[in-house]
Amino acid sequence: MIYFENEILKNIEKRKVPVNVFEHINNAFIAIDRTKDLELFDIKKLKTSEKRTYYRLRKGKYRAIFYFENKDIYVIALDKRSEVYKKWP
Repeated sequence: MIYFENEILKNIEKRKVPVNVFEHINNAFIAIDRTKDLELFDIKKLKTSEKRTYYRLRKGKYRAIFYFENKDIYVIALDKRSEVYKKWP
């Protein structure tokens, strides 16, 4: 299952993130959820904390930051490259 932070969903409703970009990223997450293969897309492993490992998915100028927990995908940030890393812990 794929979970998006409420802030991401609000930004999509307000059109801060283009719908077509969200659709591409959502489809990528659906494929990752089904196959568990991170090599299908432009995904990079980011820093690791004691609790979890974070990843970033790139789609043009946009980045999605996410992690896995109990076979689920949690997307915590989705924005332009210049903004997304400011939102991420």
